[in-house]
Amino acid sequence: MIRNLLTYPILFGFFVLIQVLILNNIQLSGYINPYLYILFILWLPVETNRALVMLVAFLLGISIDVFSNTVGMHAAASVFLAFCRPYILQFMAPRDGYEGDQIPGIQSFGLRWFVTYSTIAVLLHHLFLFYTEIFRFSEFFSTLGRVLASSIFTLVLIVLAQLFRYNTEQRI
Repeated sequence: MIRNLLTYPILFGFFVLIQVLILNNIQLSGYINPYLYILFILWLPVETNRALVMLVAFLLGISIDVFSNTVGMHAAASVFLAFCRPYILQFMAPRDGYEGDQIPGIQSFGLRWFVTYSTIAVLLHHLFLFYTEIFRFSEFFSTLGRVLASSIFTLVLIVLAQLFRYNTEQRI
């Protein structure tokens, strides 16, 4: 419990800094934008209070918005993801159910489960974010292309980060 109280604020700051200082400056042709910060929401323990997850998602999104000058779009997309997260977890639940303190990841549920969970979450987040940004359907297919390209790039980063975390936990 105390370890979590120390770990999560550090991870929060880490993801905000990585997103703002490095990943926001990576835009391949203005088409692919990686958003690794949502991994913080995905890594919250399974049984975390829903209101707390939504509050943390809002704080994470608004932190990204402040540094990216995006007027609440990341906050809205992050809260949407936090709202959808319990339904995704329920859809992905193992037969025996979840233990309260389990952290969604490769170590707990395996690579296939984590990739499926991440893919659903990233697509929902990116669909909400990019269509909120463009806010019209006249560019529906080009925006959908941006969503898919950015989702693939974000998923690669998320799986790499998860594999890195898995390997470091194995050594400890």
